Amino acid sequence: QVQLVESGGGLVQAGGSLRLSCAASGRTVSSYTMGWFRQAPGKEREFVAAIAWTGINPHYAESVKGRFTISRDNAKNTVYLQMNSLKPEDTAVYYCVGDPGGGSYDWGQGTQVTVSS
Repeated sequence: QVQLVESGGGLVQAGGSLRLSCAASGRTVSSYTMGWFRQAPGKEREFVAAIAWTGINPHYAESVKGRFTISRDNAKNTVYLQMNSLKPEDTAVYYCVGDPGGGSYDWGQGTQVTVSS
């Protein structure tokens, strides 16, 4: 089983940027589809972005398209989420998830992102 550790969260003003990282250990995730979800207080966890092992054609939620960019460095076993033009509604705990393709998923513990208006 792979362990995923997110980092890079914090407090930022609206319009600012943050870069989240998700470092994997225990095994390589180079063949995994990797993604980011988020959960705001009182809301269900929602999809943010995903990227295949090839790094080609990442997918984004409509709410973050044009502002967020997901990327990966398979040599470092790490996935990133660059978040620009942040809005207060982006405030949430952000979770990294790994999908090896067998129907099970590996989740990180989450990192808090707070955007002040």
